[in-house]
Amino acid sequence: MRQTPGAHGRRTAAVVTLALALTATLHQPAGAEPRTLPQVRAELDRLYHQAEVATEKYNALDGKVARQRKRLGTLRGQVASAERRLSRLTGLAGAAARSQYRGGGVPAEVQFALADDPERALDSASLARQAQLATNRVIKALAVTEEELRTRGDEAADELERLRENRASLGSHRRTIRARIDAARRVESRLEDEQRRELAALERETADEAQAEWVRSGVLDSAGTTKGSTAGRAAVAFATRELGKPYVWGAEGPDSYDCSGLTSQAWQAAGVAIPRTSQEQWRLLRRVPVTRMRPGDLIIYNADASHVSLYIGDGRMIHAPRPGRQVTVAPAGSMEILGVVRPDA
Repeated sequence: MRQTPGAHGRRTAAVVTLALALTATLHQPAGAEPRTLPQVRAELDRLYHQAEVATEKYNALDGKVARQRKRLGTLRGQVASAERRLSRLTGLAGAAARSQYRGGGVPAEVQFALADDPERALDSASLARQAQLATNRVIKALAVTEEELRTRGDEAADELERLRENRASLGSHRRTIRARIDAARRVESRLEDEQRRELAALERETADEAQAEWVRSGVLDSAGTTKGSTAGRAAVAFATRELGKPYVWGAEGPDSYDCSGLTSQAWQAAGVAIPRTSQEQWRLLRRVPVTRMRPGDLIIYNADASHVSLYIGDGRMIHAPRPGRQVTVAPAGSMEILGVVRPDA
């Protein structure tokens, strides 16, 4: 891109200022070389990418913690039920033992029944045998319940320990996310207005070049003719209504979203439940060739599947980009595409 001498001077000054800002912010050595605007953009991309990777790990673990809380509640309920059953069976076993001691194996209420209506009662030997069998069943049930109580108690204790460990990991991911976002924001806060405009222009230029190269590859020649399914169109309609809402890591609506929060909620609105994170969406949903993608499909980005968008047709997608940005429409090929998945295959 051609520049006037004045513009070149301003660009040089901007680079020097940015270099000093990055040196202070990122703890570079005193003799570090000044950074160019492309290098500044690369550094910001790196920080935000690390934040996004940590966000998706946080989202996955957050879902796991929620499931563990539910299971722990179920186990505690089972423990309480087993304790009540154990108490009842203990009482029955004690009553049976006392009855055998007093009546030679025949409960007092049975003896009363015999005396009251002897014609309908069984003989004493048969009743004694039945009483003994009943007592044995009570004792057996008591042993089974005691074992169940121990098992459920151990499972609850193990689940609680795993829950505590995962909560600690959540805190670690949360700190990583905030550290990366804060570092990127410190870099951005030192940019002057002209530098911000130049950086934004560089981002657009890079995205446009990537999109143009993607289109030239012919990938849209057949994809452009494929219509979305009814559910896919509903997912696109949902995402379109969310345009302009801010990116917030870990958010899944209704006021803000991260990348996979938006895609999972869009498909939830279409009546299809899909995994929460971009990695799980890539791992579990059916993969389709990029040349056959249709509106509503999810485009997975980066080698680590750390970003996801919703394809809306005509080479465009809707996504929640990163902190400081809003849900927006962007060129689908403006980032490194890993692949495409279809939630309603």
